[in-house]
Amino acid sequence: MSTINSRNQNQIIAMSCLYDFLTRAEMNLEIDIKELLERVCDEPFEDIDTYISEVVIKAIKNHEEIISALQINMKKWKFSRLNRLAQAILLLSVSHYKYVGSVERGIVIDIAIRLAKRFLDRDDYIFINGVLENTL
Repeated sequence: MSTINSRNQNQIIAMSCLYDFLTRAEMNLEIDIKELLERVCDEPFEDIDTYISEVVIKAIKNHEEIISALQINMKKWKFSRLNRLAQAILLLSVSHYKYVGSVERGIVIDIAIRLAKRFLDRDDYIFINGVLENTL
C-alpha cells in the first residue's frame, strides 16, 4: 500500500533516486530505471508518486543534455568532479524545470537551495544557486 508523501519528501526521494543513478553510472553498472525507482522508493512502480517517476525518468533519459547545459555555466568546475549529491540536485532541478510540467524558475531554484542547505556543505548552496540562475 502506497504512502502519501509531502512534496518536500518527494523531492528528497527523487534526489535519492538520481544519486543512485549517478552512483551506478559511475560504476558502469546496468541501469533499469523501473527497478531503481522501486528499490529507492520501496514500493511497486505503479504506486510511486507521479512527480517522482516523471522527474527521475526524464532526468535519466536526458542526463547528457542536462549535464552539457549545466557544464556551460560552471566556469572552473567540471560536473563530474562535483559532489554526487550536488550532481543529483542539479539534475533534479533542470529536469523539473525543463521536462516536468510548468513550474516557475524561482521555485525550482528555491527547492535546489533548500536541498543544498540540508544535504551539502555549508556554502555549497551558493554554487548551486549560481549554476541554476545561469542555466534555467
